Amino acid sequence: MAKFTGEPSVMGGSELLRMVLLTFVAVGITFTWSIEMTYCTPYLLNLGLTKSNTALVWIAGPLSGLVVQPIVGVVSDQSTSRWGRRKPLMVVGTTIVAVCLVTLGFTRDIIKLFVGDDEDAVKQPSIVLAVFSIYALDFAINAVSRMSAVGHLLGYAAGAIDLLAIFGKALGSTQFQQLCILAIFFVLVTNAITCFTVTEKIQLPDLDEPKSKTSGLGVFREIWSTFRTLPPRIRAICWAQFWSWIGWFPFLFYSTTWVGETYFRYNVPDDAKDSKDVLGDMGRVGSTALVLYSSVTLIGSVVLPPLVKSPEENKSVSEKEDTERSAPGFVKRLNNKLGVYKPTLLNTWIAGHFMFSGAMAVAPFAASVNVATALVCLCGLPWTLAMWVPVALLGIEVNKVAGSGAEGESTQYRRLSDASDEDLELNNRRPSAETTSPYPEDNNRPSVETSLCPENNFEKKSPDSSDAELSGVYFGILNIFTTLPQLIASFISTVVFAILEPGESPELAHKAHPDEQADTGGPNAISICLFIGAISTFYAAFATRRLKSL
Repeated sequence: MAKFTGEPSVMGGSELLRMVLLTFVAVGITFTWSIEMTYCTPYLLNLGLTKSNTALVWIAGPLSGLVVQPIVGVVSDQSTSRWGRRKPLMVVGTTIVAVCLVTLGFTRDIIKLFVGDDEDAVKQPSIVLAVFSIYALDFAINAVSRMSAVGHLLGYAAGAIDLLAIFGKALGSTQFQQLCILAIFFVLVTNAITCFTVTEKIQLPDLDEPKSKTSGLGVFREIWSTFRTLPPRIRAICWAQFWSWIGWFPFLFYSTTWVGETYFRYNVPDDAKDSKDVLGDMGRVGSTALVLYSSVTLIGSVVLPPLVKSPEENKSVSEKEDTERSAPGFVKRLNNKLGVYKPTLLNTWIAGHFMFSGAMAVAPFAASVNVATALVCLCGLPWTLAMWVPVALLGIEVNKVAGSGAEGESTQYRRLSDASDEDLELNNRRPSAETTSPYPEDNNRPSVETSLCPENNFEKKSPDSSDAELSGVYFGILNIFTTLPQLIASFISTVVFAILEPGESPELAHKAHPDEQADTGGPNAISICLFIGAISTFYAAFATRRLKSL
């Protein structure tokens, strides 16, 4: 059993301040992540990469979630550094992120140092270096933190502002270069603040006990074994999540590019077509849409949870009063008016599926930037629900299993770490989507980012243990059902782009020969990917509805 020394602590005179300092690193990392989501697709297109190849690049996201998260978890859990288990990886990850941002923002300039100003000689090495930087950036982010609404909103807002008009060329000659420099500043400062204000317990090396050698194949055997014996309702939640994320992936990675392309194809003034920074112009248009979308998401995250009927039937009166007291005044009044008519958690998620599906089904018919922006904004509320409803539902089912006391056939486990350690644990893995339950009871669940290696997270118990103690594996399986559909959606996008727009982007790849540019006479290829995602999410609504009969 692991042994520790020292006391975990966080500076600050109040609980709120301590929580802010503990999670402050997330602001810098998610600022970076928002820049990547907003600008990197048009940036790769600007370098001369085709859309179909760009879709393959974005396999980096799900791969980092599927492969890097467990590895980072195992390495950090076994660390005996005098700085703690999380800080060393956070520092290394932050350093790699900073280096990748410099490389990504100044790719052409770096390549020109070696091959000169010949554009033909610069093109291919620039693409290779940019793709490598994106992969390294995605993998490094997993060693630092997870996504945060505040960081995203700041990142989208910065992307929507004309930074060249504010800073001149002091931070770079293009909008994207200046955003990369700002992201480096944010990620270094926020990481330094969290590392300075948080003290971890130090894990002592256990010289008496030989180090366990975890078999990667054994890990997946354990996951597969657990999946085969999942309770029906938990299995249904996982499949609903699977189908919904085939729809969410293209939206999250291509929506800004789609809004920007819609602007340049239908609404751009003649004098703006010859802009020297088309990438910056397209990024600002897309970022403006995402600022509005993030604002809707933020409002929804405050308003919706109190208006949803609590699934805990045994919730005490005092707990209900605590939940209502934390809501804004107008939400309390609306909550009182709804009374028994408040929607259930399950019906709310189904409505979110239908709302997202309906918005994206219209995407191929959007012929103005205002319509495209409005459709993106409509997805803010469904995204709010997608962030916490699946995990809340799974948490409820895990609690039911815990209350049943049913014995399982497979080997059972329990968490090694105690409550105080969990409260101050630094989350070191970024999931495919941030998940937060609005109900305090569900927030005590094991994190979605829990390592998928039971040998490292759990200790074997006797056969009479309950199935509830496999909850960490349950949430790990949900994370897999969030990651795998992203790989599928990425391959679907590759095929769609290869068929509809096989050439280079006519809006961004100006230096390409006209014969090498994609034809824009037909429907926008990204809008077709969004439409396919709408079909999948529509099916997810019916998959979610199956929970009512289980």
